[in-house]
Amino acid sequence: MKKTRWLMLAVALILVAAMFAGCAGQAPPPAQQSAPAPAPAPAKVKIKVGSDTTFAPLEFIDDKGKPAGFDIDLINEVCKEANLEPEIQTLPFDGLIAGLKSGQIDVAISSMTITDERKQAINFSDVYYHSGLSVSVQAKNETIKGFADLKGKRIAVQSGTTGESEAKKVEGAKVRSFTNSDQTFMELKNGGVDAVINDYPVTAYFIAQGNADVKIVGERLTSEDYGIAVTKNNADLVTKINEGLKKVKQNGKFAEFYKKWFGEAPPADLLK
Repeated sequence: MKKTRWLMLAVALILVAAMFAGCAGQAPPPAQQSAPAPAPAPAKVKIKVGSDTTFAPLEFIDDKGKPAGFDIDLINEVCKEANLEPEIQTLPFDGLIAGLKSGQIDVAISSMTITDERKQAINFSDVYYHSGLSVSVQAKNETIKGFADLKGKRIAVQSGTTGESEAKKVEGAKVRSFTNSDQTFMELKNGGVDAVINDYPVTAYFIAQGNADVKIVGERLTSEDYGIAVTKNNADLVTKINEGLKKVKQNGKFAEFYKKWFGEAPPADLLK
């Protein structure tokens, strides 16, 4: 009986030893490999952006000496989404297209209406704002009630704008062109001209800033669309700008900027 027990114990010890030997011969589990490091983000492409910063509330210089306004907020956000780094330069409006053609700037955002004539020299992004021209006069003026009453009158306009083109259609009008819109309104307030033809949102904003001695008369003269202007030979940049603009419209920033500067929600078609 004792012999049998010793025999069973010996067999058990042999089995245990075999198990340990088997485990010792197994290769250790492979070390867990760490995930590869993410690829670095591509460097931002620097672009030169021109704007006539005298056209509040779309573009102007704020009290800190910095470019501000709807267009400025928009181009900064568009560039962020398009992996571009904008350097904003102030240029007179009538020098923006020349600046694009010469390579002085790559992009212009300055309440620029998309026209067939301009499209021959430069490219445009998708539409980002619906505008139109309006006539403004001194608040005490009761003789000019709209565009039809401008015949033979003195009209102030900003040089190089669609307002200038429209004023030159008026029979017998004495059209005076100024470098920026602020000068046109000052000339009106001082009595140097009878009326100003300018973009509606800019005129409305000027009046709202405490200039109750100026008023808008008649209906809007035109229906115009603003676009971001790009050099003619840079289709790739136009694509990037449009992709960035689309993302800004989709992520809610466009509506946020529109409400901030115009006090209302953007038209639904602008969000597409």
